[in-house]
Amino acid sequence: MADGTTTDLARVERGLTYPQAALPRTGEAIEVAQGVFWLRFGLPMALDHINIYAIADGDRWVVVDAGLYTPETCAGWEEALGGALGNLPVGRVVVTHMHPDHLGAAGWLCRRYDAPLLMSRLEYLSAHFYVAEDAAPASGTAEAFFRSAGWTGEDIERWKARRGRFSRIMSPVPQQYVRLKDADELTIGGRVWTVVVGEGHSPEHVCLWRKDDDTFIAGDQILPKISSNIGVWDGEPLANPLDDWLHSLESLKARLPENLLVLPSHGEPFYGVTARLEALIRGHHVGLKRLERSLKQPCRAVDVFGALFARSVGPEVLGMATAESLAHLNYLEAQGRAVRRRDADGVDWWTIVEDIR
Repeated sequence: MADGTTTDLARVERGLTYPQAALPRTGEAIEVAQGVFWLRFGLPMALDHINIYAIADGDRWVVVDAGLYTPETCAGWEEALGGALGNLPVGRVVVTHMHPDHLGAAGWLCRRYDAPLLMSRLEYLSAHFYVAEDAAPASGTAEAFFRSAGWTGEDIERWKARRGRFSRIMSPVPQQYVRLKDADELTIGGRVWTVVVGEGHSPEHVCLWRKDDDTFIAGDQILPKISSNIGVWDGEPLANPLDDWLHSLESLKARLPENLLVLPSHGEPFYGVTARLEALIRGHHVGLKRLERSLKQPCRAVDVFGALFARSVGPEVLGMATAESLAHLNYLEAQGRAVRRRDADGVDWWTIVEDIR
């Protein structure tokens, strides 16, 4: 273990203070708050890492999130548990939300240590749904959804060929779990952690707040340098997750103290939660204004990437980019600021409503 609590080498970037001088290497653990250790595992994608937090709980650990279920992640866990984490067992596994980089290896850890899985109900049920849906053949309904967004036949075939990737990096989800709800309290190492639930990025995302020293395990609900993906997918095509997301960010801004140490799932621990929440909110509203300008002429969802993303969108991220575009379009539609019309080929064309003010 390494004690990383010193702030002598803290740096400030864009209004946020980063107190850690170094990143943990795979298998290492840095103590970022009393009894809370930061681990970092690699991801085989553009977002190339995930942060895991292990909280000392007597003679065992409570771990928050688990990484993908891959040989590399399992080897990283073996190294960390047998070394930096003192060869102590895992007593509980808390998962912030059901995405594979968070839930993937959780079932493996739970079975290995006979440890319970703790999640919110919507995240747990969503995980079972998405694993089953991903393993099944592509449905005509899903194809029609992506075609309506402007995908080509080639895009559809590429998507079909990649199906199953979600379920392949998920250890079987335990058949039982312990439900977490907003304002629940968990005692870990004799200290109380309060459950704080967010929405938008996922349906019922769990964060943990130790109020006695204002340590906040944020998952993907508050990230320091990027905004979490807010997406509409084929299972709920009329969803409005951006509205959920913005309301959650406003609620967190009102609820969380400025001196909070934020422990995110991606990036580095930081101080400056109010500034970060304000920047996330502002960023989406700026994107919405750019999107409205784009819609002065009819556009498909795939035509508005330039209004929302700073970099080009290639095949690897087409699905997430489309989902995010639809989230912003659905938000404008729900507010009466945009309208869609479906053509004879089943493609949706979006335009701004000019006379709303």
